[in-house]
Amino acid sequence: MVELVYVSCALASLLCAILLIRSYRASRTPLLLWSSLCFVCLALNNTLLLVDLVITPSADLSLLRALVGLAGLLLLLFGLVWHVH
Repeated sequence: MVELVYVSCALASLLCAILLIRSYRASRTPLLLWSSLCFVCLALNNTLLLVDLVITPSADLSLLRALVGLAGLLLLLFGLVWHVH
């Protein structure tokens, strides 16, 4: 059951990233770019969570997951600080 939650979170993040990228390509609003990059990192983070806890439980990917999540949040923070007036 937990696998279903991990997969659905990863797919939801990926879907959000795809929709944000499509919106960015249509409008060229910088905040949409930074938001889409954040959601790409969050989708990767959720995928790493699935790999770490379900597929290969003996491997410890917690540091990698934390770095990917941090990168996504820093991308969004950069977009909010530098491109919102």
